[in-house]
Amino acid sequence: MSIKRNLLVSAAGLAIAASAAHAEEITIATVNNGDMIIMQELSSQWEEETGNTINWVTLEENVLRQRVTTDIATGGGQYDIMTIGSYEAPIWGAQGWLEPVGDIEGYDYDDLIPAVREGLSHEGTLYALPFYAESSFTLYRTDLFEEAGLEMPDQPTYEQIAQFAETLTDRENELYGLCLRGKPGWGENMAFIGTLVNTFGGRWFDENWVPQLDQQPWNDALTYYLDVMEKYGPPGATSNGYNENQALFQTGKCAMWIDATSAAGRVFDPSQSDIAEHVGFTAAPIAETDKGNAWFWAWSLAIPTSSSKTEVAKDFLAWATSEDYVNLVGEEKGWVAVPPGTRVSTYENQNYIDAAPFAETVLNSIKAADPSDPTAEPVPYTGIQYVSIPEFQGIGTMVGQQFSAALAGQKSAEEALQAAQQSTMQEMQAAGYTQ
Repeated sequence: MSIKRNLLVSAAGLAIAASAAHAEEITIATVNNGDMIIMQELSSQWEEETGNTINWVTLEENVLRQRVTTDIATGGGQYDIMTIGSYEAPIWGAQGWLEPVGDIEGYDYDDLIPAVREGLSHEGTLYALPFYAESSFTLYRTDLFEEAGLEMPDQPTYEQIAQFAETLTDRENELYGLCLRGKPGWGENMAFIGTLVNTFGGRWFDENWVPQLDQQPWNDALTYYLDVMEKYGPPGATSNGYNENQALFQTGKCAMWIDATSAAGRVFDPSQSDIAEHVGFTAAPIAETDKGNAWFWAWSLAIPTSSSKTEVAKDFLAWATSEDYVNLVGEEKGWVAVPPGTRVSTYENQNYIDAAPFAETVLNSIKAADPSDPTAEPVPYTGIQYVSIPEFQGIGTMVGQQFSAALAGQKSAEEALQAAQQSTMQEMQAAGYTQ
C-alpha cells in the first residue's frame, strides 16, 4: 500500500463521527513559510477523504501572530486551527484558551521528540501538535570559503564570523558576507538578537524580574549586530526576516546566514536553491559563553476553545502532524523537504538520512537547546530566544522595533537600549513583576 493511500486510510480511521455525518469547513490560520505552503498543497487529500473543506488564511509571521493573539484573547472564534509555537502553547493552554490535544485516538504520541512535546505542554497537558521544530545554526557557502582559503570551524565564534564576513563581502557583485534578521518583531529580529545577547553573557531579567537591557552584555551584543550588518549585510535589512533572508541565501547573495535549522530543507533542495551544491552548515556562533547561543522553536497546530468544530480540527491535526504525512511529503516533494524536528521516526528513516546531510546536526541542536537554562547568569524565566511570560510578546516586539530603528540609522545603540530598558521596566511594573 502506498504512503498516499496509508495517509488516506489513517485519516479515515481517525475521523470523528460528527465529521462523517456531514461535511464541515474549518478555517486554518498559518504562516507563509515553505513547509506550510506544502501542507496546503497536500491537504486536498485530507479534504477528499473526509469530505471536509479548509479555508486557509495564510499570513506573514508578524501579522499571523497579531491576528491569532487578538482572536484568541477575545474569544473571536475566527479560526478553528491556529499555527502557533512553543511560546504560545503552554501560556495559552494555562489560560484555558486552547483545547487539549493529547487524547486523539490512534495518534502516535510516543514518536514525538520528548523536548518538543514538553515544550508544547503545560503541567503535563499537551496543547498543540508539532508541525516542525527547529534550533538555529550557521549556513555558509563552501565554494566561497574554499576560494578565499577560509575554513569554518565546528564551533565558530562571533569574532570569527565578522572576520569571514569582511573577507567575503563584495558589494559590487551583490554578495554580502552575512545575512541576519532585521525585520522588527519578537519572533523576527529578536529571535536572533535574543540568542546573541545570551552568548554575550546577557539576560532579559535578573532574578527579581528587573530588566537588564541597560547592562554591558546588551550593549556589546547590539553594537556587534549593528556593526556587522552595516559593513557586511544587505541593504534594506530592516525589511528582512526569515523568508527574505532565505531568498537572499538561496539566490547566492549571502556568504553566511545564521538562522533556523528548518531552512536546511529549502537551501539544500536544488529545485529551490541556486547554491544547493555549495552549502555548508555548522553550529550557531558563540561569544563569551555557549549558553543560549541557539534557539528552540516548534511551529505547531492548536485548536482554540472558541472553535465549534473541535473534532474535525483534531482529525486534521492528527493527519498533518503524523509520520504518514512526513512520508507523503517525502514521496511528493522530495525527502529533503519533509518537516523536520518533531518525530523520532523521521531521523530513523533511511530515505531522509540519505537526502538530508544536515539531519543529525539539526536533531542534536534541538536536543541540546535548553529553555530551562538559557543564560550564563541565573534568571527567573524559561525560554532561550523569548521569555515565557504573557507580557513578552508586547515587550519583545517593542524592543525589536527599537533595534530595527537603530539598524536603519535612526538612533544609536545606546539610545535604542535606553528606550528599550525604560519601556520594558514600565511594562514589568504595570504587570506587577517589579515595584
